[in-house]
Amino acid sequence: MKLEAPHFPALPRWRCLPELLRGKPAFLREWIEGNDGFRWRMCLTVIVAGAGLFGAAVGWWRSETQAVITAIKLPCILLLTALGNAVLNGFLAPLLGLNLDFRQSALAVLLSFTLAAMILGSLAPLVAFLAWNLPTMDSAPGSLRVAHGVVLLMTVVTVAFAGGVSNLRLFQLLQSASASRAVARRILLAWLSTNLLLGTQLTWIA
Repeated sequence: MKLEAPHFPALPRWRCLPELLRGKPAFLREWIEGNDGFRWRMCLTVIVAGAGLFGAAVGWWRSETQAVITAIKLPCILLLTALGNAVLNGFLAPLLGLNLDFRQSALAVLLSFTLAAMILGSLAPLVAFLAWNLPTMDSAPGSLRVAHGVVLLMTVVTVAFAGGVSNLRLFQLLQSASASRAVARRILLAWLSTNLLLGTQLTWIA
């Protein structure tokens, strides 16, 4: 299906990131319409870089080795979750009232993960600063428990914020493509269910 979206003048490739962050539904529709490999490479690169930076910042509190491991593991979890979601959601969208083809559904899912990774990457310096100032692993047990709690809370809040913003943009994209708030809501809830299922399973395995 060819979505009817306004066509924007060609932007230099480096201008795509700011436009994606603005998240205007018309631009996002134009983005998932594209059939060139650059869009896929851009999304994959941003997910690896953004999630990697965030993972390194979180793991740094424990050790440099943990920072490297988390910087590798987090992008892998996001990419595998996005891949699994793309397969399932490509079948769900038409059933729920939105006639996106498989490629458009996959790119829409990947785009939402890209937006989340961009936000996480931008928050990585703040997370690293906080981790740098927390008690280290060789601190007293009481201080260590507090530091561990702060790291967990910080991770949950930042991931929830990034996920909330990216899914809001995804909902706006689906609503713009379907011209129906009810259809967009059904699709988003179904996609989030598969996301939760796959994400929790992959996180548990990793």
